[in-house]
Amino acid sequence: MLRIAVPNKGSLSEAASQLLREAGYKQRRDPRELVLVDARNEVEFFFLRPRDVAVYVGSGTVHAGITGRDLLLDSGTPATEHLELGFGGSTFRYAAPAASVTTVEDIAGKRVATSYPRLVKHHLKSFGVDATVVRLDGAVESSVRLGVADVVADVVSTGTTLKAAGLEIFGEPILKSEAILIKGPDVSESEIAVLTGRLRGVLMARQFVLVDYDVPDDRLDEAVAVTPGFEAPTVTPLHGKNWHAVRVMVPRSEMNQIMDRLYAAGARAILTTELLAVRV
Repeated sequence: MLRIAVPNKGSLSEAASQLLREAGYKQRRDPRELVLVDARNEVEFFFLRPRDVAVYVGSGTVHAGITGRDLLLDSGTPATEHLELGFGGSTFRYAAPAASVTTVEDIAGKRVATSYPRLVKHHLKSFGVDATVVRLDGAVESSVRLGVADVVADVVSTGTTLKAAGLEIFGEPILKSEAILIKGPDVSESEIAVLTGRLRGVLMARQFVLVDYDVPDDRLDEAVAVTPGFEAPTVTPLHGKNWHAVRVMVPRSEMNQIMDRLYAAGARAILTTELLAVRV
């Protein structure tokens, strides 16, 4: 039975469970539930602290798991990234009081507070910078004011919290992170092929919609040029008319522009349908 670790709380938890649910897997209803067996799919889910997911996967206790790229790299385990999941995006940055530190090199000899010590140490080492890394479990933005550190390294979304603490972001991002599927060092791709295929199917379905429309025969080529599809659209003659019905997948982000162009090309009865999962 395949064992999969899922974050039990935090920003990745609900999105990870929703993705697995859309992929056809059973998910917990009670947030206090720590283990869930999906006998139909021969999968056992373990709901763990987000920071512990990579540890369990890396040790081989579970076959695969969902976590953040930042947490994987900070874990120091032999687990490896297998698939980007398209949610939970974040940027990891340095910040310090205005004008006190402006480059990574300026951090030399200073104290850096972070919840990701391995990640920060590795990044500083890559620049040849020697600094003291202070590990904190949370709220690192207060560490400078409290005299614990001179610089902080933390996940940044808008930067509002850092500004409120009198800190300014400097330098290039340490890391751009997002939710990822990771696998253990001894797990082959074939062992998690079904899981990977299902997740990819849902992720692709989220990027596309199905479009159906009718178009006159003499304008079919013009309309098909607007919606070429992956291989080619499905085209069917309409009964008793010089028209064809067309069905094709199009990018969700371009859906309305494509519908405008189809209408201008003579297409009518243009409909869009949500996709739940696909295989291409």
